[in-house]
Amino acid sequence: MTVTDWAEEALGLLLRRVGETAEQVGDRFPLYADPADGRWTTTGRGSWTGGFWAGLLWLRAARTGGDEDRAAAAAVTSRLAPWGEADTAARGLILWYGTALATRDATAQALRQRAAKAAVGAFDPELGLVPWGSALGGERLRARTDGVPGLVPLLASAGPEGREAAARHLHRHLDLCLPRDGAERPAPAWRLDRTHGWLAEADPAPGWTRGEAWLLLAVADALLLADTSSWRAARLTGAAELLLADCAMLGGPLVPPTDARHPDGPLDTSAAAVAAVALLKLALVPGAVWATACAARAQAVLLRLTQDHLTRPGGTRPAGMLLDGCYDAPSGTAVRHELVWGDFFLALGLAALLGRADLRRV
Repeated sequence: MTVTDWAEEALGLLLRRVGETAEQVGDRFPLYADPADGRWTTTGRGSWTGGFWAGLLWLRAARTGGDEDRAAAAAVTSRLAPWGEADTAARGLILWYGTALATRDATAQALRQRAAKAAVGAFDPELGLVPWGSALGGERLRARTDGVPGLVPLLASAGPEGREAAARHLHRHLDLCLPRDGAERPAPAWRLDRTHGWLAEADPAPGWTRGEAWLLLAVADALLLADTSSWRAARLTGAAELLLADCAMLGGPLVPPTDARHPDGPLDTSAAAVAAVALLKLALVPGAVWATACAARAQAVLLRLTQDHLTRPGGTRPAGMLLDGCYDAPSGTAVRHELVWGDFFLALGLAALLGRADLRRV
């Protein structure tokens, strides 16, 4: 079976599953689905994952070209509007991935521009980042690896001031979260104490593989955007090399455990899917010595996900579910489930592999 054959089949299953999901969730947003029967746990406003549902609908619309599918994607995207001014760095995940594929939808593009402007306004020059914020609960002055992907290109889309904020936001997170050669993995989440500075948080803990994949994705985005000295491209290259080597993204398990410190624990297919897209992006970086290795590894990850973790027709559960995603291992929440962002990144990676998505723009 050729790459085109298996990738085409898998993408078709994923996007047919999108149609079933849309019927099931109605005006709500899917979050994670039970591996036994495919029933979704949903949210009313989308939480930090709402943009991935919109992104899946845009991928379906691009495949079918149908007016109804485009209208459905546009309707969901419009419901993300309240997140534009919400106090959260996760607006990058929500409003970049929810709009980046809507290239011909004026309303979606206007929402992205508004969100980018608001994100620039939320940048704290003293801290050198957009704080994690209070919209999703917890202390506001925090830094997390999942507050970087999506926000880097979203900020950078807002002109020179936005590019400067994007570069500083990324480099501040690299200062805190980047692995150090030969040292133990650092914490992926920090909170600011005005007396003692940045303090590592216990949860998520070092070794959170999805957090490492998020950071690699943000670095890959920045390398594709690096057109000014403020990006410090040489440091970004070094960051990519550390993540690829120290976090074993070119040589570790194709589908990692959710916690690298506990290899016998739950897997996280969503971390693998995010990493695959990041690797495909790194393969596009001009002159990168790792390009061939990243492209091959990404293809191997996507193949493993589709062969071993994607449900097929004929079973007792719906086809097109990417199983074995781990929402939150410490609390035991949805540890072998279908996750909406796992579906999105697998679909995006397959579409890119087939030449149907330009990862320089998404």
